[in-house]
Parts: sequence; structure tokens; C-alpha cells
Amino acid sequence: MTDHVHDLRSVREATDRLLTAVAKLDNAALAEESHLPGWTRGHILAHLARNADALVNVFEARPMYESAEARDADIARDAGRSLEEHLTDLRDSGARFLATTEPDQDWSRTVELRNGVTDLAANVPFRRLVEVELHHVDLNVGYELHDLPEEFTDREIAFLADRWSGRPDVPPVTLTAHGGPVWHTGGPQGTPVTLSGPKDELLGWLAGRGRKGARLSVEAGDGLPELPAL
Repeated sequence: MTDHVHDLRSVREATDRLLTAVAKLDNAALAEESHLPGWTRGHILAHLARNADALVNVFEARPMYESAEARDADIARDAGRSLEEHLTDLRDSGARFLATTEPDQDWSRTVELRNGVTDLAANVPFRRLVEVELHHVDLNVGYELHDLPEEFTDREIAFLADRWSGRPDVPPVTLTAHGGPVWHTGGPQGTPVTLSGPKDELLGWLAGRGRKGARLSVEAGDGLPELPAL
């Protein structure tokens, strides 16, 4: 059962870590490349701020984004701002998101996200946590997949394994963490594959980040499967 109170506390802590890291940068660093192809660090920070506002829309039963084009335009518009502007926007948008979660509400209700995706309101705080944590890694400022809290890593692996389950374009995959749990993902077609390794490598493969599973041990199948884009 999702504990949204716990997740909201984790969002606050992760946001504080992010803001502390970003405050050490300068304007020139924001224009440098991130780990995400085609995006500078400024693009990532702009996306994080606008995502917070988009989740306010979700809680208030409005469309998450006006359109995909408007979402992309907002990120492009804000990417080149100064460090001070980015920090202020990150703090303010994050505070607006948290404020929206404070009133009494039905956390068991279904809310609509992007592209017709629906979820329980109680799961939205974890979705925001995913944005903050993974994009902190994407910033390329020294915060890596192995630095993520273990609880978060376990939950995100389980979430992404579920996301890829039943997909005909992904073979049956068993994910085995060193000294840890086992997850299953993929569809019913193709040769079964077992991937073994550290949790951060498993997460990197599932999320298309880091070395994308380059250090995983692959058993059976036709090598490391290529996942579709998230």
C-alpha cells in the first residue's frame, strides 16, 4: 500500500538535495550538456519546475499539460535562465506542489496524467520523487545511480519492471540483484533472459540511464535486450 505521507517527506528531502547541488553551479554550467541527449542542465531544471506545476494541475483535475507542444515550448523557453532564476523557480514550483497535497482529500481517487494515463492520487507523490531523483542524476553533477536511496531504487525497479511487463517488444526478463530481490518483466514472446548485477545497474537498464546495463551479467537470450524509449 502506497504511503503518500512518507513519499511526500521523501520528495522534500530529495528536493533539498537537488537544490543544494544546483546552488553550487554557475550560469555557464547550466548551459553545459547533461546526461540526457540534446538537453543542457538548464533544460532539466526547467522541466523539473514545470513538472511540479503540471502535477498541481493533476491534483486540481485540470489537464497535466496544455499540449505536448506547449510542454516542450515551456522547457525550451526557460532553459536558458540564470542560476538564480532556476533556483527560485525550483523552490517556488516545488512549494506549490507540496501545498496542493496538504488539504484533506480523497487519496484513493483516480487522477489523469499525460497521454491518458491514470493512477491513484496516492501514487502521485512517488511519481514526483522519481522525477526529482532521476533528473538529479541526469544533471551530471556527481550524483549517480548508486547514490540513490536504496528504498527508492527498489521501488523504481519494481515500478519500471511492471511498466515493461506484457510488452510484446520486450522478451521475458528476470532481474536478479546481487544479494537482493528478484523481479520479472517483459512479455510472453522471445527467449527468456536473466540479468544479474548491482541494483543501480538494473535500474540503469530499466530507465535507459547510466551505462544502461553494460555491467550486467546476461544469461541466455540474444544478449542485453534493447528497451523502447520511456
